[in-house]
Amino acid sequence: MRLFAAVNPSAAAVDELAAAVHALRALPGAGRLRWTEPATWHFTLAFLGEVDESLLPGLGERLARAAHRHPPHDLRFAGGGRFGDRLLWAGADGDVETLRGLARSAAAGARRAGVPVDEKHAFHAHITLARVADRVNLRPYVAGLAGFEGRWWPVERLELVRSRLPGASGVPGERPRYETVAAWELGR
Repeated sequence: MRLFAAVNPSAAAVDELAAAVHALRALPGAGRLRWTEPATWHFTLAFLGEVDESLLPGLGERLARAAHRHPPHDLRFAGGGRFGDRLLWAGADGDVETLRGLARSAAAGARRAGVPVDEKHAFHAHITLARVADRVNLRPYVAGLAGFEGRWWPVERLELVRSRLPGASGVPGERPRYETVAAWELGR
């Protein structure tokens, strides 16, 4: 099964960011972006890819340890940016260093459990808002998020999430679906 370790934001924080993103969708060229659904917004701490089910017990044990090593902490959505001309994201403010430590621990725990971790990119706290299939100037969208500062929300748990990719059903426009497989409270 295709898995990743993540932190999910509060519903109120997602609603607030969704309102800001709604305004971005009125900008020229917005129809050429593939916008993500607010219900899928999360901070990916470690992308694990395809994981054999036989590794799940050990992975769960290691992720539980990772969660217990880090205290609950507060974040909020703030600002935005882009990765080249391919991806638009919203950033985070608050105790990002604790989140970064949690990401390092989750990745290390997965490796110890025998699960390879995607290490091509260093952890950068962000929520993917849109992807670009062709050339769209993302600068106006980043500028539209520049002053955004959302409400604070508590990060209280680490989640192991299964990603079901579109295409299996044959439904056009289908989006990935995420389901939480397991979760662990932070600091306990």
